[in-house]
Amino acid sequence: MKSPFPGMDPYIEECGLFEEFHDDLIGELKRQLARSLPERYVVRSSERRYVVIAESEGKDEYRFKPDIGIVTHAPSVGTAVAEAAPEAKKVSMRAFISEEFRETFIEIYATKPERILVTCIEVLSPSNKRRDSAGWDLYLRKRQALLLGEANLVEIDLLRKGDRFPMLDPWPASPYAFLVCRRTRAPYCDVWPASYSEPLPTLHVPLLRATRTCKSICSLCLKPCTLNSTTTATSTTPASSRRR
Repeated sequence: MKSPFPGMDPYIEECGLFEEFHDDLIGELKRQLARSLPERYVVRSSERRYVVIAESEGKDEYRFKPDIGIVTHAPSVGTAVAEAAPEAKKVSMRAFISEEFRETFIEIYATKPERILVTCIEVLSPSNKRRDSAGWDLYLRKRQALLLGEANLVEIDLLRKGDRFPMLDPWPASPYAFLVCRRTRAPYCDVWPASYSEPLPTLHVPLLRATRTCKSICSLCLKPCTLNSTTTATSTTPASSRRR
């Protein structure tokens, strides 16, 4: 089903389909880059993995009773009587549950005269936008290194929910945003606002400095057909009404 939105389809996130959409979008961007990159470059997809232990929110107090009780009595004249301990009661306990997160991203390398990382393209995941989470902390460290001039950074945020990463200047008042930071201009970034009501902007992926045989940018056009590469991701029916 074709999306009715000229820009990003908000129901991809709303219906819980963003994880599949994220992987499809990374694959489509990689294919576009492989077709258009100059000869001296190669494009690779990579991933970071981490495990999170599920914890309860807040603090729960449990009162435990001993399995065995010892009752003492003052000495008395007569027959001694043994008393059983109160019957043990069951308690509820939570097991440690680990969840593995896998976040895919794209890297562009120059192969001549030596292999070096030129550009990293990140499509943010919900785990990246949960402040103080493992996904937030891992990506923030990588982001800071790139913004210090380690390589060019292209950051695509197609999520309305979650926190945006801190900047010295305010983010545009838009549901989505694209950020491009050239290594030679870091930490200054170019940011484009984006929404579902307007076509998404064309991304200019920075490469190395232009030469006679190699341009300095590679353009990516995120058309609706690219964003809707997951066929089920274009449904406009909210998740609450799709339950069986």
